Amino acid sequence: MEIREMLLPEFEEEMKKTRTMLERVPEGKQDYKPHEKSMPLGKLAAHTARLPEFATIILEEPSFDVASRKMKPLVMESRQQLLSEFDATMQQAREAISGANDEHWQKKWRLSFQDKTIFDEPRFLVYRGMFLNHLVHHRAQLGVYLRLNDVPLPATYGPSADDTMGF
Repeated sequence: MEIREMLLPEFEEEMKKTRTMLERVPEGKQDYKPHEKSMPLGKLAAHTARLPEFATIILEEPSFDVASRKMKPLVMESRQQLLSEFDATMQQAREAISGANDEHWQKKWRLSFQDKTIFDEPRFLVYRGMFLNHLVHHRAQLGVYLRLNDVPLPATYGPSADDTMGF
């Protein structure tokens, strides 16, 4: 079984869970922050919606220099805008994953800042750590923000207090 064949079902499941969470982001609360050091809700939701783009970059480009390559930030205007952006970046990531053979997954990918290497690891590890785990982390943060705003949480890896999944 090829690496992409093992990763695609997990990708699909995590994208489904993420989209469900994004569907619940309340409009009109973009500036909400649970703490002064926290990212505003709108920025966190937009960042989460755009994260699949990073999977595509990891798979389609040989490296990423944080100092010279700026990703255009998404500014949350509406829930529908977040979902449209998520759907588009998710589809591009799905295509990149589907097109990557085992040799490609094992090639080194470099993250740097002003030509100083931060890491140089196989794409597979970068995809897992910098994309997938990163996405799950921010989705969990988003769940906390939603809970603090009395928004019912969807089930993710089992039932939530609001969604018992038929239990």
